[in-house]
Amino acid sequence: MQSQTTSTILMIRPVRFGFNEQTAESNTFQNAAVAAQTRDTAQANALREFDNMVQQLRSYGVNVIVHEDTAEPHTPDSIFPNNWVSFHFSGTVVLYPMQAENRRAERRMEIIEDLKKEYQVAKVVDLTAFEQEGKFLEGTGSMVLDRMHRVAFACLSPRTNPDVLNEYENRTGYRTILFHAVDADGKEVYHTNVVMCIGDVFAVVCLQAIPDLDERLRIRQELENLGKRIIEISLDQMAAFAGNMLQVVSTRGQKLIVMSTRAYESLTPKQIDTIDDYARLLVVDLSTIEANGGGSARCMMAEVHLPAK
Repeated sequence: MQSQTTSTILMIRPVRFGFNEQTAESNTFQNAAVAAQTRDTAQANALREFDNMVQQLRSYGVNVIVHEDTAEPHTPDSIFPNNWVSFHFSGTVVLYPMQAENRRAERRMEIIEDLKKEYQVAKVVDLTAFEQEGKFLEGTGSMVLDRMHRVAFACLSPRTNPDVLNEYENRTGYRTILFHAVDADGKEVYHTNVVMCIGDVFAVVCLQAIPDLDERLRIRQELENLGKRIIEISLDQMAAFAGNMLQVVSTRGQKLIVMSTRAYESLTPKQIDTIDDYARLLVVDLSTIEANGGGSARCMMAEVHLPAK
């Protein structure tokens, strides 16, 4: 059985990070007011937060592959590479269709070519043609994967289209589980990875965000059937990025769960103790990245599950 976690992470170091107007309509996690106040310092602060996160991950023994973003074309959200690419144990690389036009330039084939030096790439599944139809699927933002059982959870939104999910299922062999999720104001949640995090034996999930009670029960049952211990979070905690965590493992085999300071501070002592039973907490300040980009720790990490050469 494939492992749920990996010790190798791809991250993109920002060059012109900032608030992206093209993504703000569907991403209520972006904070326009805070972004306006920090516009002049966003890049410098985001770079500091990014470098600190890389240093923390490496200090725990995680293999972090860092690629520098390019100044042109301007890609303000390049710090979130998990939306355009995913890497799989089978040697498959998947490229995804993204809603915002200025995000499509984040896809850089030279990064994949560089990975080929050390990792086996058997095939590339390119789903980007769906952009011409106005249909999108933004990687492991749109989907939260149980890699051990080849199951993909996905909440439908303007960025997560069922036709693309069906094609993903056909091309990868993953079983997709679709549902609907909304925030406290009743607006569709833009990405599934702010609703839930799936670890090896646990799942952090905001079941309150699923308004249909039958769907809510189904998601709970699906997670339990996969052997996951469910740690529920509230809508307020989801808004603080408590669902946007990622479990990784160090090269020494230590299990880690990576989250932001804001996410950590939203959790109750009981929730922290429960999560800590499964993995050591690695907490990093991402306040600038969260306010401007509307994404947090999980969004910044593209897990490299490719087999080594």
